Amino acid sequence: MKLIAAMSGGVDSAVAAARAVEAGHDVIGVHLALAANPQKYRSGARGCCTIEDSHDARRAADVIGIPFYIWDMAQEFHDGVVENFLSEYSAGRTPNPCLRCNEKIKFAAVLDRARAMGFDGVVTGHYANTRESENGKTLHRAVDHSKDQSYVLAVLTREQIDGAIFPLGDTEKVDIRKEAEARGLAVAQKPDSHDICFVPSGDNAGWLHDRLGSEVGPIVDQDGKKIGEHKGAYTYTIGQRKGLGLTVPTADGSPRFVLKIEPVTNTVVVGSREELAISKIWGERAIWCGPDVTVEKRRGFVQIRAHGSALDCTYYFDGSNLIAELDEPLLGLATGQAMVIYDGDRVVGSATICQTE
Repeated sequence: MKLIAAMSGGVDSAVAAARAVEAGHDVIGVHLALAANPQKYRSGARGCCTIEDSHDARRAADVIGIPFYIWDMAQEFHDGVVENFLSEYSAGRTPNPCLRCNEKIKFAAVLDRARAMGFDGVVTGHYANTRESENGKTLHRAVDHSKDQSYVLAVLTREQIDGAIFPLGDTEKVDIRKEAEARGLAVAQKPDSHDICFVPSGDNAGWLHDRLGSEVGPIVDQDGKKIGEHKGAYTYTIGQRKGLGLTVPTADGSPRFVLKIEPVTNTVVVGSREELAISKIWGERAIWCGPDVTVEKRRGFVQIRAHGSALDCTYYFDGSNLIAELDEPLLGLATGQAMVIYDGDRVVGSATICQTE
């Protein structure tokens, strides 16, 4: 097959590209330029799309022996990921930009461009597996559960999964580094990327303040009594305990937690830890990674954070929303995050959390 290898400049994508070549595919390496001005987002080793990363990707392609190109995806990234990040926080939700990047950039814009150029699919260094089924390929967890990335890939449609190749899903991360060393790849011991690539120094609150302003508003308890002030409701998230700056303590000295963010009134509502407990989750804009889910209730697992535990649940689709009823209550869940449903290690689908109970 003719394949595009998306090369981030890290060890995983480099080994994935090398494995694709070794498997006999015709491979071209591509690094995505996500900012018109590379210094605009970040330099250094904390992100996943830095100037240094592009140099590392080029050197890896040279060692592997494949052509290498840089694709300018700056406008697509800004419109589909950065602007979405801002609008979600403005609406009082907590987004996951890595999911949006996978959905809008790596497996929509890139795959579309690759197919238009006559390529059969895209190779990435994500830790996940695909398997053939009667209805096409299905998405599954990686063997290395500590590095599994099926959660952030659960935004892929069945057509995108058919065009995706994940060569690392059957290997532990420690063995990937050993393989990279054996292949002579300089990135063998390069640290994994962390933080949001377009937020300098990882200071999310400061970055949001610069772009959305610092409008002072009230922090209230569930009775509506003002007990403090904030400088931007969007800098808070559901379940947050630290940094609230409350002026009125509770009678028994127990801590308060953020229960709700109301962007229309610029209000943050706080309460006790027990009031964070939820047992039912609604998700909008459902995406199926396999057969469509029906109104029939089924047993499975739901995961609501990239590195969180999968929780036992009953799930179904009501025609508008994907719904998960939890066996045990969960504390502190923000709208805007993704809920991903699993049947064993198979990804059923995902949705954006819009309501909890």
